Amino acid sequence: MSSNGTNTTSARRALVTGGASGLGAAAAARLRADGLHVITLDLAGDVDVHADVTDEQAVAAAIAEAGGVDVLVNSAGIVGPNKPLVETTAEEWQRTIAVNVLGTVATMRASIPGMVDRGWGRIVNIASMAGKDGNPNLAAYSATKAAVIALTKSTGKELATTGVLVNAIAPAVIDTPMNAKTAPNVLEHITSLIPMKRVGTPEEVAELIAWLTSDKVSFSTGAVYDISGGRATY
Repeated sequence: MSSNGTNTTSARRALVTGGASGLGAAAAARLRADGLHVITLDLAGDVDVHADVTDEQAVAAAIAEAGGVDVLVNSAGIVGPNKPLVETTAEEWQRTIAVNVLGTVATMRASIPGMVDRGWGRIVNIASMAGKDGNPNLAAYSATKAAVIALTKSTGKELATTGVLVNAIAPAVIDTPMNAKTAPNVLEHITSLIPMKRVGTPEEVAELIAWLTSDKVSFSTGAVYDISGGRATY
C-alpha cells in the first residue's frame, strides 16, 4: 500500500471479462504493460479463468480466489440477433440481456465491496454507440448497451465518494471477432456513419481503458466516453 492508502500499480489486480479476444484481449495486454496483475475470464480460449459471466457463483468465486480485484473491465458481450425486431424471439432477448447486462452486474456486485473497503477501484464497462443511437436490426444489442450506460451512470453516482470510479466506453465499429459475426449489410451501414470512414482498432480502445483504470483519472465517474471516429451524437 502507498502512503495515501491506495495500493501501488504493481500490486493492483485487474479482471478483464471477454479476455480471449477483441477488446478484452487488447485491454488485458495494455494493462499488463502498465504493470497490473491481470486475470482474464472468458467462456473458452487462452484465458486464466473459464467461466460464463452469467454464472454469478463462478464469477464471485474467480474474484474471491484472486483476493479481490482493484480494476474491472467488463468486455464480455454478444451481438445477439441480427434481424428486424418482429423476427426476434424472447429466448434471443433473454440471452443477450443475460450476457450484456446481467453479466456486467454480476462482476460489479462481486468486485465493488472489496474496492470500497480498500478505498480505491476502477470499473470500465464496454457499452456501444448502439446504446446511444440504436442500430437497425440490432434491437436487443442496442437496448442492452443502453442499459449498460444507465447502469454505469447510476453506480457511478452511488460510489462517487468511495474512491471507486465507474465509467463506460461507447465504441463505434471496432475490428473485433464479435463484429465479424455482424451481418455484412448491418456492418456496412454502421461503418458508413463514422466520419473518419474507417473502423477502430482494439489497441485504440485499450489506450482509453488504460487511462480510465489508472490514477490519472480522478474527477470522472458515471461518464460515457465515446471512441467513435466522430460518430458521437451526444
